Amino acid sequence: MHGSKASAAANESLGAIAAANGFVFGAAAGPVIDKDIAYRELYTTHTRIVTTDIAMKMGTIAPQSGPKRFESADRLLQFCAANKIPMRGHCLIWNEWVPAWVKNMSVPERKAFFDEYIEDVVGRYEGKLQSWDIVNEPFWPGHKAPGGYRLGPWYEAFGTDYVRRAFERAALVDKKTKFVLNEAQTERDDAVGRAVREGLLRLVDELKDAGVPLHAVGLQGHLQPRYPYDAGRFADFVHALAERKVDIYITEFDVRDDTFPDDISTRDAMIADTAEKFLNNVLSVPAVKMVVAWELADNYSFYTDAAKKKNPLAERLPRPLPFDDAMQKKPLWFAMARAFKNAKRA
Repeated sequence: MHGSKASAAANESLGAIAAANGFVFGAAAGPVIDKDIAYRELYTTHTRIVTTDIAMKMGTIAPQSGPKRFESADRLLQFCAANKIPMRGHCLIWNEWVPAWVKNMSVPERKAFFDEYIEDVVGRYEGKLQSWDIVNEPFWPGHKAPGGYRLGPWYEAFGTDYVRRAFERAALVDKKTKFVLNEAQTERDDAVGRAVREGLLRLVDELKDAGVPLHAVGLQGHLQPRYPYDAGRFADFVHALAERKVDIYITEFDVRDDTFPDDISTRDAMIADTAEKFLNNVLSVPAVKMVVAWELADNYSFYTDAAKKKNPLAERLPRPLPFDDAMQKKPLWFAMARAFKNAKRA
C-alpha cells in the first residue's frame, strides 16, 4: 500500500485510529465469528485486541463434570494468532454463571475444585494471553453482604478471600500474563455505583498490600443513561484508581439505549453523544490504556439477545454498538474515533 492508500485504510479502522493516538481498541468476540464472514472481517479490520465473550467462562469450559471443554477458547485463540491480534481471557472466577453441578458440591469439594480449575485453565493458556480477567464483578450491593460483595458459590466457600486466592493460584502457573480485576456499575452516580467504587478501591488496596500480582483494573463501561452520571466524580474515582499504580482498561464498552426515543437517527445521535462525553472524560486519565467494545455489531449484542427473548416480534431492537446489523458504521463509530483523536497521547 502506498502512502495515501495506507492512511485511507488506517482512517477506516477504529483499531488503527486508536493505536495512532496511543490507545488499544478491541472487542469481545462470540462463537458467531466462526460462521458470519462479514462479521469476522470487522474484527480483522477494526480490532487490535479481542476478548473472549463466553469461550473462557466456567459455564463453557466446565458445563458438567468430566473433561474440560477448551474447543471454543482454543478456536478463538487460533483466529487471534492467525491475524496477529492479542487475546484477553474473560473471566476466570465469577460468582455468576457457575454450572449447577459445581454449585451442588459440598464446600470442601468446591474449594478443591476452585484451586484445580484455576491451575488447569490458567496453565493451559500460560503466556498466550495479553491479560486475564481473574475475578469478575466481585461487588453487587443489592446482595446486602458486608462490604457490598456479590454473593455466590465462591463467596460461600471462602468469604471475600476468594478474590485474593484466585489471583495467587493463577500466579503460581502464569508469570507472563497481565492479571485484571474486572468490575461493572462504576459509571453510575447513584448509591449502587458509589458503593461499588468504594469497595473496588478498598479491594485494590487489600490486594496490593497482600503483594498479589494485580496489573490492571477493568471498568466495564456498559453505559446506562437511565442512571445518573457525574463526569467530575467519575474522573476523581478513575484518578484514585490510577494512583494505586494499576493500568485501567475499559473492558465491555457499549451504550444501553432503552430510555432513548424510538426514532433511529435521534437515538443513534444520543448514543454517540453519551459515548463521546464518557470517553473524552475517561481517556484523559493517563492510566487508561484500552477500550474494548462488548461485541461490534448491534445484532450480536447481549442486549439484542435479551430483547428478542423477551419479545421475538419486537420492532425496536437495541443499537448499543459501533456497527449496525448490516455491518455499517454508525454515529457511535465516528464518536469513538473522535474521542481517540481528541485524547491523543504523545
